[in-house]
Amino acid sequence: NFLPAVAEANLSAVPMIVLTADRPEELRGVGAPQTIDQIELFGSHAVWFHDPDVADAASAEQWRPLADAAVDHAAAGPVHLNLPFREPLVGRARPLPDAGPSTFAPAVDHGPPIELVPDGFDRQRGVILAGGRSGVARADVIALHELTEWPIIADAQSGLRQHPGVITTADALLRHARFAADHAPELVVRVGRPSSSKVLARWAAAGDPLVVQVGGPGIIDPDHNVAARCSIEALLAARPAGARGTTWLRRWRHADERAANAIAAELDTEEISEAGVARTVAEHSPVGSLVTVSSSMPVRDLEWFGGRAASAHANRGANGIDGVLSTGLGRTLAAAGTVSGVVLIGDLAFVHDSNALVSLATRSVDLRIVVVDNDGGGIFSFLPQSAELDPARFEQLFGTPLGVDVLALARSCGVDAVDVTTRQELIDRLAMPGPWVVRAKSDRRANVHDHRRLDDAVIRALDA
Repeated sequence: NFLPAVAEANLSAVPMIVLTADRPEELRGVGAPQTIDQIELFGSHAVWFHDPDVADAASAEQWRPLADAAVDHAAAGPVHLNLPFREPLVGRARPLPDAGPSTFAPAVDHGPPIELVPDGFDRQRGVILAGGRSGVARADVIALHELTEWPIIADAQSGLRQHPGVITTADALLRHARFAADHAPELVVRVGRPSSSKVLARWAAAGDPLVVQVGGPGIIDPDHNVAARCSIEALLAARPAGARGTTWLRRWRHADERAANAIAAELDTEEISEAGVARTVAEHSPVGSLVTVSSSMPVRDLEWFGGRAASAHANRGANGIDGVLSTGLGRTLAAAGTVSGVVLIGDLAFVHDSNALVSLATRSVDLRIVVVDNDGGGIFSFLPQSAELDPARFEQLFGTPLGVDVLALARSCGVDAVDVTTRQELIDRLAMPGPWVVRAKSDRRANVHDHRRLDDAVIRALDA
């Protein structure tokens, strides 16, 4: 059960220490019950693994150095300590030994950051693609924008959406063929991981622009076209003129304003839609709340249609749907009652991690869960297989309807759960303390039509 979390932590450079209990050496590989091979169980997903001997008084002086080494290694990602025990599994607590020098392997040295600024970096038609968990300060991204007047295309995890230099409707804008061609970039500075938008990714890779990767975590070059990797400090120190004195940024902002108005006109109604739910969560979650959004369609709808209010955490290292409720619950518990938590999630991810609901009603935690329920994997209805396969075969392999009553599932754990059928009902619920679950029902086919309607509205706005 740790594997998805370990993989996500590795790809996102999240500090994590996983402690697994194990049998002693003499009971491994001999058919002892409840025993599997746990040596390097997570493989390369863990940045460090250690399997110490069975704990006893004679080895007590190693406990603090082992803990110290684990914390040191965990700065780079997940650490796995596999801890064997012998029966009887009871003992007396003893004073911890004094701290001493560590005898364990040193933490991985990733070396100094690369400070090389690429040739031809100072170009007018540049864009800054800003993602989350990049390790780059938001103020530095803004400083690069102000220095160059390159537009920032920021996803919902960046924490930058409210800055006036940010373009919030890029996915819709770039579906307009003439706009995309007229605004092809000469330079792409990508900060952190790529956005969820395939349209944006294809546009940013077309025409062979100079691609500069800033920040991580890890190697990020899915299109094999990164020309240089350097720090944001190195780019700022180069003092590029960028697009200053040109109409580049003003054109982007003008188009973004038109697109945002068109999207608002379509979504600011009482009718419930998947994009509208994401927009409502962005605009009406409590001030300062910790919003967690699931991968697949929810994170895309928040990014594409959430506007300047869109700000959330998402497990986008591996882009998986595992553990989304647990992530939202953990973030809210860590806040120790200072703020509320909001989770925007699809029914598939909700059921996948429904164990997070166990004992939720007994916890002192303000967690507000919004489930977009289209009975399956809605994102696949946007892909080619939805048109190329027989409908029954598509449902079996990709639609994967669950037939699960998510409200009954929540209620079985003692959690208040209701349907919302209008935008105002969702707004009213978001104002109520949790824990609770609301379900916004959707139809996958209708959702595809709704997204096309939104894209068409933006295209008409640009054409006008």
